[in-house]
Amino acid sequence: MTDDNSQNSKRKGFQPGQSGNPAGRPPGTRNKTLLALECLMDGEALELTRKVVEDAKNGDSVAMRLCMDRIFPPRKDRPVRFKIPNLAKASDAVQASAAIVQAVAEGELSPSEASELSKVVQGWIEALKASDHDERLARIEEALAGDK
Repeated sequence: MTDDNSQNSKRKGFQPGQSGNPAGRPPGTRNKTLLALECLMDGEALELTRKVVEDAKNGDSVAMRLCMDRIFPPRKDRPVRFKIPNLAKASDAVQASAAIVQAVAEGELSPSEASELSKVVQGWIEALKASDHDERLARIEEALAGDK
């Protein structure tokens, strides 16, 4: 069985939690593999693009998908049409959350859409808490200043 201290002594000059290269990789340094691939592709991109488009026109489904993904990429996100109850006070967040859950149950919202909307409600709650905290702190500071 090896002792941890004997292993650490093999790595002379390095302390736990300290990098052996504190300056790190210089800014702008590029990956050698990427540079090699770029050299291989240099001057070939136009010809390859034409070939893929030609294959797509001739019915190659993989080439068609590649072309369509470039022309019309799949949407990552979309606006959600959902009437969320008015959020004016903390207790309103309960009604908003209930409305979100109800919309999922009725199929009006997908679970992922509901999750994102719930994050919006949660963010509003956090903002409300921060605002309330600031107001309370200001009142305490005013009271302390008035006592002096």
